Amino acid sequence: MTPGNELLFVALGGSGEIGMNVNLYGTQGKWVMVDCGITFADPAYPGIDVMLPDLQFIEDRLDDLVGIVITHGHEDHIGGLPYLAADLDVPIYATPFTAGLIRGKLEEEGIADTVELKVIERAGSFRAGPFGFRFVPLAHSIPEANALLIDTPHGRVFHTGDWKLDKTTLVGAASTPAELEAIGDEGVFALVCDSTNVLNDTASGSEDDVYAGLLDTVASARGRVMVTTFASNAARLSTLGKVAQETGRAVCVAGRSLDRILRVARATGYLTDFPATVDFDTAMSMPRNEVLIIATGGQGEPRAALARVAEGSHQISLEQGDRVVFSSKQIPGNEVAIGRIMNALATKGVEMITDRQAHVHVSGHPGRPELAAMYKWIRPDLVVPVHGEARHLAEHTRFALAQGVPDAITQQNGDILRLAPGDPRRIGHAVVGRLALDGDVILPADGNTINERRRISLYGQMSVAVAIDRRGNLVGSPVVRAQGVPVEDERDPFLEEAADAAEAAVRKGGRDREKLREQLRLAVRRVATRWTGKKPIVDVLLIEA
Repeated sequence: MTPGNELLFVALGGSGEIGMNVNLYGTQGKWVMVDCGITFADPAYPGIDVMLPDLQFIEDRLDDLVGIVITHGHEDHIGGLPYLAADLDVPIYATPFTAGLIRGKLEEEGIADTVELKVIERAGSFRAGPFGFRFVPLAHSIPEANALLIDTPHGRVFHTGDWKLDKTTLVGAASTPAELEAIGDEGVFALVCDSTNVLNDTASGSEDDVYAGLLDTVASARGRVMVTTFASNAARLSTLGKVAQETGRAVCVAGRSLDRILRVARATGYLTDFPATVDFDTAMSMPRNEVLIIATGGQGEPRAALARVAEGSHQISLEQGDRVVFSSKQIPGNEVAIGRIMNALATKGVEMITDRQAHVHVSGHPGRPELAAMYKWIRPDLVVPVHGEARHLAEHTRFALAQGVPDAITQQNGDILRLAPGDPRRIGHAVVGRLALDGDVILPADGNTINERRRISLYGQMSVAVAIDRRGNLVGSPVVRAQGVPVEDERDPFLEEAADAAEAAVRKGGRDREKLREQLRLAVRRVATRWTGKKPIVDVLLIEA
């Protein structure tokens, strides 16, 4: 699929799901990528924390890819770059704060010298192939969140990225309604727009509004207070710094990603008034009502600071009378992981406060009033909903049309849309999917490795080792081992019976070694099924003595 005299759009991630945003625009034989994010794995992927987008569609067309443009520094927009950017081998364009976050990730992977990172000034413009780009600052929960005003031969596209309306942005600047109206006056063909909160009838609210709720929540606590929030929510960090100063508490930061955000923010002119922090030992030695701990892990990530504190494996400890404040919204799919941590904290007697008990969080995405305002200012001919599950995208299409937008089209990952010329329509389907980051290895999310791991986690695993001579006669006794098979106290007699079944299978077998292996596998599995009702994975080691 090589784009001709047309404007194509393809989402390889982020449409039909929350997270892992990757969008492509194509025209005049060239493609450009907007964002390259990750998402968190769910329990269906045992042992996996991070999922990456499958970029096969554009990897098959690398000669036509002219660059990657990043809207802002959240993980679901930049998290895939350390693992995928080197193979794509094109420049990455980002504003200073976002570029600082990306550079740190590339350095950790040892590829900072091989990936070209181009820093574009705030509200700056540049060209990449047949595309012209201008960064348009919008409010969000991280510095330098930008919409992209994209000039193409078929009209201008306003790609919002993540955004909200906030008259009192605490970190960074945002375009005014007048500036957005001016963009609309110049003409915008398509609005490619965030759909996360389209089901909300109210506006998301201002970051400034959260200050009072957090101040009350921290001021009323008698013990240690830990606040968990998204590390990249620099506006929330600014708020918490002020709350700590107002309540006379020292600040302790727990989480590498928080350290990184603070470092990059200060280096690029943000959070310069954030209070000095104390280390873990100092925090633990202070009176309990004189410390405020900011920690990662509010989405239930098992290796993050909050989970380790909850399980008692962190230098920071919490106990009865302490308080944990969840200053974030649960991402769909993380409920079980978050609940597990909350239960562990409750067992310790720790009090927990979420946005259901106090006003301690506002979203960084637009509700319906904000979407309606954006339509009014930009006045697009077409709305293309992105960044949301299927229900969000479908509702966004209906809402845009109800608000008087002339046209809207619902798409999902893999749909190849021709936006222009003519009426927008689907013209094909791109290969899409997920890759699993398993340790240092990237592999198909539903490939053999993960499928095998699922089967082992469901059914358990057994191995049987048998030695035979050249005539096929048994040498010694079979050795059987089991893992994850529910036999518990009867393990020894179970293994003995499985070994007897293996011995019988050898005595009954012939010279065909593959047939013998299968007889051994089935014989051992029959014993397991008779004992447990389960059919474990059985591996056979046949040794010729």
